[in-house]
Amino acid sequence: MEIQDIENIELKFLELADYQDLKEAMIASYTNMEGEYWGEKHINTLIKKFPEGQVVIKINGELAGAALSIIIDSDAFDEVHTYEEITGNYSFKTHDDDGDVLYGIDVFIKPQFRGLRLGRRLYDYRKELCEKLNLKGILFGGRMPNYHRYSNEITPKEYIEKVKRKEIDDPVLNFQISNDFHPAKVLKGYLQGDAASEEFAILMEWDNIYYKKPSKKARAKKKVVRIGLIQWQMRPYKDFDALMEQAEYFIDAVAGYRCDFALFPEFFNAPLMAKDNHLSTPDAIRELAKYTEDIKNKFSEFSISYNINIITGSMPDVVDGRLLNAGHLCRRDGSVERYEKLHVTPDEAKVWGMQGGSELRAFDTDCGKIGILICYDSEFPELSRLLADEGMDILFVPFLTDTQNGYSRVRHCAQARAIENECYVAIAGSVGNLPNVQNMDIQFAQSMVFTPCDFSFPTNGVKAEATPNTEMILIADVDIDLLRELNQFGAVRNLKDRRTDLFTLGRKTN
Repeated sequence: MEIQDIENIELKFLELADYQDLKEAMIASYTNMEGEYWGEKHINTLIKKFPEGQVVIKINGELAGAALSIIIDSDAFDEVHTYEEITGNYSFKTHDDDGDVLYGIDVFIKPQFRGLRLGRRLYDYRKELCEKLNLKGILFGGRMPNYHRYSNEITPKEYIEKVKRKEIDDPVLNFQISNDFHPAKVLKGYLQGDAASEEFAILMEWDNIYYKKPSKKARAKKKVVRIGLIQWQMRPYKDFDALMEQAEYFIDAVAGYRCDFALFPEFFNAPLMAKDNHLSTPDAIRELAKYTEDIKNKFSEFSISYNINIITGSMPDVVDGRLLNAGHLCRRDGSVERYEKLHVTPDEAKVWGMQGGSELRAFDTDCGKIGILICYDSEFPELSRLLADEGMDILFVPFLTDTQNGYSRVRHCAQARAIENECYVAIAGSVGNLPNVQNMDIQFAQSMVFTPCDFSFPTNGVKAEATPNTEMILIADVDIDLLRELNQFGAVRNLKDRRTDLFTLGRKTN
């Protein structure tokens, strides 16, 4: 049929009244499998069990193709299975309304309607249905109708690789791959009587990037997350209570805008060192560390009372006599977790005697997985890549830089982390000066939120930016679902396209 002859294309639910037309379409479509088509009782069963899963395409009122499917519980079946097993010996007793995977039973287009991309419409409908029903993904056993031509020379696995490299033309497999399905397993003896495929099939998978694991808790993970960055002004404070009063002011402000996170800068509590300026610099920083536990506890109280997750920037912390640079994630559910700066700067080591920490991990929150790297750590790409491998969606970078040179290092490295790890990166720093605190004279900062660079994001990869060297808050919304789309359908796919056949990245175990 020519496109100009088409007056109407309809995608409709299959009805039993369509059966005769459906039978004729199956017979016309499966010329190499004579006598193989679904009986009326089978179609009636499918429609009764799962009406949404059975659809047909009609052109000018004529049935042109169909897609049949069921829902299965993936835990109830081995990865290696047969068509007979997956359909319950063609009874469809395997359909489970509470299952987690959409399984494609059949899809076909009548020969005279091929070339109109109708198959793509059927696949797109299945994807939309999968997303609507919050299923993990789609599975089906894909036939290999050209394999019999090569079976004496290569294995099914080699055949798949040659098709993927375009060395062998297989229109069925190529079509499925072009529709974002990927081969997962070779199934032997899958469909009895499929001589063209020599009874081999390829288990094809499509992952629903929007799948949300059902939770028994009375909350759902947020798709759009609101971030509040505090660009902190360094100024003298009378005492600990005055510092906390200023911190609470900012927390109150970002919580008032219903932010999910508040991010403070590195060493935001440095003004408390002023009273110890008569001491040596190493002794003064260790005196500052004595406030760390109280600040953590106070921030945890704020996180609960203001219903916001707080990333406390960082503070000096003495553990077993070692001076570390550490901070805390204070969740709004009352839980608190600690993170450490792994790479200390030459100045931190030389002037303060500070040492690098040893623990790196992503944190689960009610807004997805996050990572936290303190300042200099953001300049080491291996750290954020390890966090990305753990599922990080947002990377938070509290920093403290005295010169514009230092700031530029953090800023540009943070933006690179957003691109290469397909995540959002939020950086927050301090501004102003502390003339009465040694080694904390001046600060330069411009807090920002970075995104990947693709069609769904700002062209320059900058979601929001604060005014340089001005005390303020910066608020930005980030859409987590856009990261899922980027991972699957981006113009480039930095995470997927890594050459792990050439290199690996892992952690050392002591």
